[in-house]
Amino acid sequence: MNTQRLAWLDALRGAAIVWMMGFHLSFDLHQFRLIPAQDFYEDPFWTVQRTAIVSLFLLCAGAGQAVALRQGQVPGRFWRRWLQVAACAVLVSVGSAWMFPRSWISFGVLHGIALMLLVLRATLRPRWLSAPWLPALLLAAGALAVLAPLVIEHPFFDNRWTNWVGLVTRKPATEDYVPLLPWLGVMLWGVAAMLWWLRRPQAPVQRPLSGWARPLVWLGRRPLTVYMLHQPVFIGLLTLLQRA
Repeated sequence: MNTQRLAWLDALRGAAIVWMMGFHLSFDLHQFRLIPAQDFYEDPFWTVQRTAIVSLFLLCAGAGQAVALRQGQVPGRFWRRWLQVAACAVLVSVGSAWMFPRSWISFGVLHGIALMLLVLRATLRPRWLSAPWLPALLLAAGALAVLAPLVIEHPFFDNRWTNWVGLVTRKPATEDYVPLLPWLGVMLWGVAAMLWWLRRPQAPVQRPLSGWARPLVWLGRRPLTVYMLHQPVFIGLLTLLQRA
């Protein structure tokens, strides 16, 4: 596998991290009343950004799984990474319950990624990766997953034990919510797109990256670490600033 492909994917993931950190810093500044009041839950300026950030992360996650499967990633490596994601998801739930007891995160982006990775590993077979029909099938399956919550909903899915499916009649009161549906569809699109690109030997993803992209590559190779540490750092610094 050409290492530039991995560098390109890391840079894209790093861009998503920078965008996410900017979003969270704005949210924290609002919480500390250091900027004018903002509505992060209803204002399209913020809600559209959140959707775009999560979408970019899941596209990268899907693309990364496509690369890993093509490289023949051993099960042990997958499960070690999966356990890290799952453990961090638990920490996010615990931390959010302490900070936001009425809107704590029971199924956020890390919870969603952990479940979606299991779905991918259970359904994608390595022998299918070279099949010419697979990207089209994944695109179609992704579209069905994205559309499902728009046409199917039921009160059964409105509690914290079942809302992870995504077929809710109303969005739960939580600081982060990334259910299986529709977001699995976005990850499937990421897998499909990367499988398609990997079949093009002269694809643009193989071109060398510019020097300005190196910080993004560095961030993109440490997404879980940055995700878990950036908010405590922001909150700690803003707390010191407010006290000063």
